[in-house]
Amino acid sequence: MSNETPIQHGHVTATYFWDDGSGINGDTGAPASGEPMQKGLFSSPSWPLGTEGYIVYEGEEYEFFIGDRGPGVPSYDCDVLLDIDGKTFAEMTGETFNETTLTVSGGNGHAEVEYYITEWGDGHGTPGAPHPFQQPDNPCEDAVSPLPEPAKAEEEPESEPAKAEEEAKKEEPAKDSADAAESTSDEEHEDQSEQAAAAGGQDGDDSGVTAQTAANDLSAMELTGADGALGATGLLTLALIPAVLIALFFAWTRRPSGAHAGAADGEGRGLLAMSSGRHALASLVDRLRRK
Repeated sequence: MSNETPIQHGHVTATYFWDDGSGINGDTGAPASGEPMQKGLFSSPSWPLGTEGYIVYEGEEYEFFIGDRGPGVPSYDCDVLLDIDGKTFAEMTGETFNETTLTVSGGNGHAEVEYYITEWGDGHGTPGAPHPFQQPDNPCEDAVSPLPEPAKAEEEPESEPAKAEEEAKKEEPAKDSADAAESTSDEEHEDQSEQAAAAGGQDGDDSGVTAQTAANDLSAMELTGADGALGATGLLTLALIPAVLIALFFAWTRRPSGAHAGAADGEGRGLLAMSSGRHALASLVDRLRRK
């Protein structure tokens, strides 16, 4: 069976011929297409030269191409619309072809066949319903019928590369969506990293040192120089410590005995009131205040 999907189907009455230009038995000359007479070369009164297809006779299939014009007068009134080469006709009817007389044995020169057109030729002629020889205005519409369902099912199966390409096209949208989601996730991750880096940069310099660390380092550097010796700031700080300690000492020794801080004595004096201890420095201050 042919693997090509038919483009036209129908039933016609066919006869046979063999025109090889020998002039034997009514030979009218070589085929009109210029192709030599051969098995599989059929003749049509109207279809384009070069048209390809196959016929079915008693369940058997025979391929053909249109290479000549005919039949002539037998095609009138849409009677005989296809000429089959003698060798194919003999094969399908179970007869023999006589190479000398160019005839088929058995005496039956007609057959009802089912035809399928698979490709229209580019030669002279008219596609579609056949028409009698030189009668283009008389199409034989009854010679064309709907394509049978089994013939429609004979379409070539889709090739593996074609299937793979089709599957790839179906998967592309899903893949694009996944890539977009992954890209968005990566961008969010990068944004978070940048934000974290920016936050870290606010508290630290280019070397990654935080403000607190820098302050601690600065305190240490103020007391000592680059060589580890005390600097001017360190010396000043050490000089102030004894003065602060002395001031605290005087404040403590002037605290009134048995009195709350800030309490006034009989003369209205508070922290500078006389102490029972009579410390020398405190007594001197008291005498100066009484003057």
